[in-house]
Amino acid sequence: MSNVGKSTNILWHESSIQKLDRQQLLQQKGCVIWVTGLSGSGKSTLACALSRSLHSRGKLTYILDGDNVRHGLNKDLSFGAEDRSENIRRIGEVAKLFADAGIICITSLISPYQKDRDACRELLPKGDFIEVFLNVPLHVCEARDPKGLYKLARAGKIKGFTGVDDPYEPPCNSEIVLQQKGSDCASPVDMAETVISYLEENGYLGA
Repeated sequence: MSNVGKSTNILWHESSIQKLDRQQLLQQKGCVIWVTGLSGSGKSTLACALSRSLHSRGKLTYILDGDNVRHGLNKDLSFGAEDRSENIRRIGEVAKLFADAGIICITSLISPYQKDRDACRELLPKGDFIEVFLNVPLHVCEARDPKGLYKLARAGKIKGFTGVDDPYEPPCNSEIVLQQKGSDCASPVDMAETVISYLEENGYLGA
C-alpha cells in the first residue's frame, strides 16, 4: 500500500498484458510526440498531417490537442500560470497512458514553460518523449493570427497571452526543430515526413 499525492492506501495492480505485448500486436512502439510552439505556429496542422501520414502507413495514433482537451478533461482550468501548468501535467499523464498502450500519441499545445515540458518528459522511459519545436518567429505567428487572439491580446482584451504579455520559453534540447526562415515555410506534409523519418530511424514504426 502507498500514498501518492492526496490519494492514500492505494496499490498498483500489474496487468498480465504489458506494453511490449501491445506493441507486438500493433507492430509499432508507443511514444509521445510533443509538438510545442507559439500560437499560430502550425502545431495543430502539423499534428493532423502527421497523424494522417502515419495512419496511411498502418500506424495507430491519437492527437491530444490543447483546445480539444479543454473541452472536456481540462474545462475546469483557466489560462493563469498555475492552471496552465496543471493543464500540461494532466495532458502529460494521459499521453503517458496512450504511449503505454502502444499508441503513437501526438500532443499539440503551446506548453510555454520549460519546467512543465521537462516534467512530462520525465514521465516516460528515455527516448519515448520526442519534442518537436515549431520555431516560427512571433511576427509570423501574429501575422497569421488564425483565431484572432493576438489582435485581442494587443487590444488588452486577453491577459496573459503567450508571446505578448506572458513568456514562451523555447526548448533547449528538442529532438526535432522545424524552423521557418524568413518567408520560407515547409508544407505540413513535408514537416510530417521529417518527423516520420526520425521515427523510422529510431525504430518506432516497428515492434
